[in-house]
Amino acid sequence: MDPYLLRYFLAVVETGSFSKAASASSVTQPTLSAGIKRLEETVGAALFVRNNKRVFLTTAGARFLPRAKTILHECNLALAEVAQGVTAPVLRLGVLHTLPSQRIAGLIKSVRAIHPNTQFELSDGTEQELLNRMDERGIDFALSIRRVEDDRSVPLYREGYSLVLPPDHPLAGAGTVRGEDMADQPMIVRSFCEVLSETSRYFTDRNVRPPLVYRTRHDERALDMVSAGVGATVMPQSYQTSYQNGAAAFVNLEGFTPTRQIGLFRPRHELPQAVRAIADDFMRQAEDYFQSTYFRA
Repeated sequence: MDPYLLRYFLAVVETGSFSKAASASSVTQPTLSAGIKRLEETVGAALFVRNNKRVFLTTAGARFLPRAKTILHECNLALAEVAQGVTAPVLRLGVLHTLPSQRIAGLIKSVRAIHPNTQFELSDGTEQELLNRMDERGIDFALSIRRVEDDRSVPLYREGYSLVLPPDHPLAGAGTVRGEDMADQPMIVRSFCEVLSETSRYFTDRNVRPPLVYRTRHDERALDMVSAGVGATVMPQSYQTSYQNGAAAFVNLEGFTPTRQIGLFRPRHELPQAVRAIADDFMRQAEDYFQSTYFRA
């Protein structure tokens, strides 16, 4: 059973869509569909029920899911153990799509200042994708949204969301902007925004339907387009430090109060001996790095 077929299977489970799973796996949809068909022929049962809107697991698919995660985990663990024996220590880090890249780079630099030979393997993902990869032992740590207080993760900082305007926008100098003021203002949609539904509801409740002029999965690109005057968007406040000196205006959106807590998710498996000391320092550096800046847990 080829591991890549299991990755296709888990990608469909994560995304609920063959097209989205193909995009996440960096293959075409026909390639992914052929892979799923081959996997179903191998196990001797249909794994998914398909309709026009979403894909669902069959009973056989639901039984196969935990086994698929276990098999892929063992493959990843075997590869990691072999790699640790012949190469520099590798720390595998999953990063939420909506975290500022400058902050992640700063954390990695602080760790490599202590352990200069350490290599980082990075992977982006949604909350669920990162949790699944941790369960599969495909990553060691994850920086993501912490929704439950437990010992599997460490709180790093909490933040709200700001309305981000072009620097020359008439409301750019306002401390607070009402939703009604954005009635005819072009807006940029961040596809991975975890408060996308709350943002849409916020404007709908005020009978405001701003024209949507751009949709992107890349937060830095969204900010660049705001800076260029394409439109406004709603972003986590931590992005503000990336766009100082008048490149974009971060203002409060009146009555919009969602917050998120970012945490460091600890390994759910025993790490190879070669990286255990590095992992301990990484956890300490993550807490010190974020809490010593303007962030607060």
